[in-house]
Amino acid sequence: MKNTPFTNKHIALGAKMAAFAGYNMPISYTGINDEHQAVRNNAGVFDVSHMGEFILKGENALDLIQRVTSNDASKLTAGKAQYSCLPNETGGIVDDLLVYCIEENKTYMLVVNASNIEKDWNWISQHNTKGAEMHNISEKTCLLAIQGPNASGMLQSLTDIELVNLKYYTFAKGGFAGVPNVLISATGYTGAGGIEIYFEDKDGAADKIWDAIFETGGPKGLKPIGLGARDTLRLEMGFCLYGNDIDDNTSPLEAGLGWITKFTKDFTSRSIFEAQKAAGLENKLVGFEMIDKGIPRHDYEIKDAAGQVIGRVTSGTQSPSLQKAVGLGYVKTAFAAQDSEIFIAVRDKLLKAKVVKVPFLS
Repeated sequence: MKNTPFTNKHIALGAKMAAFAGYNMPISYTGINDEHQAVRNNAGVFDVSHMGEFILKGENALDLIQRVTSNDASKLTAGKAQYSCLPNETGGIVDDLLVYCIEENKTYMLVVNASNIEKDWNWISQHNTKGAEMHNISEKTCLLAIQGPNASGMLQSLTDIELVNLKYYTFAKGGFAGVPNVLISATGYTGAGGIEIYFEDKDGAADKIWDAIFETGGPKGLKPIGLGARDTLRLEMGFCLYGNDIDDNTSPLEAGLGWITKFTKDFTSRSIFEAQKAAGLENKLVGFEMIDKGIPRHDYEIKDAAGQVIGRVTSGTQSPSLQKAVGLGYVKTAFAAQDSEIFIAVRDKLLKAKVVKVPFLS
């Protein structure tokens, strides 16, 4: 198992550790519910240094990104980021990712899921037929997400970059806690606001930044947060998790990601998605809340009132904010309308649920 530069700090803080994407990662410290509420109501720090980062440079970098991603990266100017996905050749998804424009038409950073680093690198390399310069900087890049409504204000004293005015899906580069060349972005995965900071692990930067964050934020209630709460927070927002809600066999259109699937350019599987859009989708990813008592789990069958299988659960949890069980799942389109009655097969029982709008939090 690999460690991040912060692994020893997690262990010293008493984190419950477990293997995740080949890394020894903190799952929880004081408990998922407690950590979840800390982020929703105040601020918390996630170590997400296991994520992958690729730099694409040169005059053909944008062309490569345009051909392998579904969103239109030509719209990006320096300091802007976008959410996108890498479609495969059969209409599924290799991975979802973030595209950061560092220098327009010249330099971009792609941020990919930890479990897909090698797979994504190979996929993009395979399509790099025009010689764009590619660098995999995943191993040397630290990433901390400081999330929550008070996160930006709490850490403002550590940087000259105006954190509070950093708009969603924008970023800036500068000094942070005395460390130069830190990329600070507002592209969080929790729906609670806050920032993410990317920096190279050299000259003690990891210890310096971690310690400064907690020296500044600790007295104001800033807490370390594990991956367990990261999952409940993203699920309340209806954000897809690769490997659960999207994968090599799911279409971005079925997943409700039509907004990142732009037919204004040519890209992998474009013709498949255009045909799906024209014919109408057979299945759709929906949010649902439980009416009967029970927690939906990944891969539970979804059935209709007659007991016929109409889909499957992709993610589910007891929402700490709403105090009710919620989930995401694919269902046949006829059952995708809001307030549709569906049933979750839990052991030998069919538990009633209803389709609701996402995000679950208004």
